[in-house]
Amino acid sequence: MKTALVTGANKGIGFEVARQLAQKRIYVYLGSRNIENGLEAVKKLKAEGLSNVEAIQIDITNDESVKNARAEIGKKTKVLDILINNAGIYGGYPQEALNATADQFKSTYDANVFGVVRVTQAFIDLLKNSDEPRIVNVSSSQGSLTLHSDPSYKYYDYKGAVYLSSKSAMNMYTVVLAYELKNSNFKVNAVCPGYTKTDFNGHRGPGSVEDAGKRILKYALIDKNGPTGKFFSEENNPETGEIPW
Repeated sequence: MKTALVTGANKGIGFEVARQLAQKRIYVYLGSRNIENGLEAVKKLKAEGLSNVEAIQIDITNDESVKNARAEIGKKTKVLDILINNAGIYGGYPQEALNATADQFKSTYDANVFGVVRVTQAFIDLLKNSDEPRIVNVSSSQGSLTLHSDPSYKYYDYKGAVYLSSKSAMNMYTVVLAYELKNSNFKVNAVCPGYTKTDFNGHRGPGSVEDAGKRILKYALIDKNGPTGKFFSEENNPETGEIPW
């Protein structure tokens, strides 16, 4: 049975991704900053008949927590096949370039960028033991410099210096990580799940968590001929999914 770790999986898109992975008969480590919330999420999935799920406490902004999560999972398996870096924050308000505070940038980058780095580096050894390791960094088309420079982009007026720039930085980490792993069996991609109705955006998004989950799973389960080092948003490009950085 393949194994997967999903961060920020106790609710929203992360929870749905954990559900869909479990439905594919993959053993899922459901990462949650608050272990009680994680246990409650696992309870819901087990009530649906999905027994191949387990809660793991992991605060991606805390080095010790990430190390502990790696140690805990390492006691249970020597192989991790899939890593979904889903956990992140919006960063609060204001988001204007002239009004957002340096502290806002620091806390948002700590989760959205440094958190991805912490988790990826902590679990890379287990991923290297997989025959088909996959890393999906959950991004946003809002992090595309090209799209946000184009007045015809449908979210052109939805600017936000803090959140958008954090996703742009995470995207560059994805590019470099994929490059460093290009001569291996790894597939590393950034995937935008679309503007989805969740707590993250006050349930304003029009998309469903089910569709968001499917978009992420598509790249978590790609075969050896699949892409790597790419940026996908099916909401913005329904034909091929790929969008510019």
